[in-house]
Amino acid sequence: MRKAGTSFCMGTRVLLIEADASVAIALKKALEAEGYGTVLVTRGGEGLARAKDEPFDVVITALKLPGLSGLEVVRQLHLAKRQLPIIMMTAFGTTDSAIEATRHGAFDYITKPFEIPALLTVVAQAVARGQPASGNVYLAQPFHGKSRIVGSGPAMQKLYKEIGRAARTSLNVLICGKTGSGKELVAHAIHQYSDRADEPFIAVNCAAIPDTLLESELFGHERGAFTNAEARRIGCFEQTKGGSIFLDEIGDLPLATQVKLLRVLQEKYIQRVGGNEKIAVEARILAATHQDLDTARREKRFREDLFYRLSAITITLPSLNQRLEDIPELVSFFVQRLCAESGIVAPPIQPEAIEFLQGQIWEGNVRQLENVIGHALLLAGWHPIRLADVQQACATTRRTAIVGNRTIGDYVTDLFLKAQQGQIKDVRGRILEDMERELFTLAIRAAQGNQTKAARWLGVTRRTM
Repeated sequence: MRKAGTSFCMGTRVLLIEADASVAIALKKALEAEGYGTVLVTRGGEGLARAKDEPFDVVITALKLPGLSGLEVVRQLHLAKRQLPIIMMTAFGTTDSAIEATRHGAFDYITKPFEIPALLTVVAQAVARGQPASGNVYLAQPFHGKSRIVGSGPAMQKLYKEIGRAARTSLNVLICGKTGSGKELVAHAIHQYSDRADEPFIAVNCAAIPDTLLESELFGHERGAFTNAEARRIGCFEQTKGGSIFLDEIGDLPLATQVKLLRVLQEKYIQRVGGNEKIAVEARILAATHQDLDTARREKRFREDLFYRLSAITITLPSLNQRLEDIPELVSFFVQRLCAESGIVAPPIQPEAIEFLQGQIWEGNVRQLENVIGHALLLAGWHPIRLADVQQACATTRRTAIVGNRTIGDYVTDLFLKAQQGQIKDVRGRILEDMERELFTLAIRAAQGNQTKAARWLGVTRRTM
């Protein structure tokens, strides 16, 4: 941290827009102690007017304000002064406010209660940068707002920033992440918060469509183009018009189709199978994959030129194991949604059950957690969900042990076959990873979700767990 009164802070003017008197006084005092010249106003409209008319280096605004909201202050001020960093703070984080604040140019987004040194660090970063950027912190509220993405931990905060930045452009986006981590939800959020939101969003699973039909699915076909083509078909690119097309599992796209997709990206038109007409298309491509496309490029299974066309922006999703702190919110969301679909009141869930879930290893990510919650609800008979219900649901839906009914020799032989086929490269690393995953899973389960106890049994720290 810098020292108060240093040249870094002296002469730096901060506009603080906060209606809560106690918060405002504390923040003003802290900022001035750091050497910032601080002006305090309590209404959004007054803050916007002063920020437009006077020179400030940073603006800090609350979301909830009398008159003009903090979000509207961000929107209008960023349009007027794009080089002025704006920090939003609020105790009312939602998906909408988080992504919208990012989209409209907020430098960062911090939720109350927060430690004053944390805010001062963000202010220092804003001053140092001296130009508009995007950032946010998010608190999920099930069934509110446009997005169905749930989570408020650090990994998700970073993701919301990336969604907001991507939504501000028309560049193609490559979304990477493990199966079940929510790639389509992210693609849909980018579309919803973009200028194309009123146009169609069409999703295509490249791995689920036979190679012989994929080209017709994407580009359409004319009548008689092939056997059983009894009528003209309008493909997904044409249907999308000026909207967004989501190409899921793009890594499974055949090389021949990759060439044609590259041509579409370069020339901005398509031709239906069996046709000669050139049809202009304006669709934005949001592609997703769970594969390592860098390896696929090196092995010539995916075209390098297409990769660079698709990955103007790359977003990598965190796995559920990287954001275990979001499990309580996710569980609440799934319980409420599943009960709403069945027309019943959502039951409570024991805290011990939540703690147990946070101690599991989620190879199937959020999708696996959703399945566990659905199963636990059935086991509980839609009554309060107990620890025993969650334990049984996990035992039923968990992945099969790495050896199972096979001998270790059979398991290792299978890995070597996959290595020969180019599916994996590091057999030893894969074995160690699988063994460790199984070991930690069994330890957590034996300790009934108690991470401290499991760590002690394994001879590691709780932090390692």
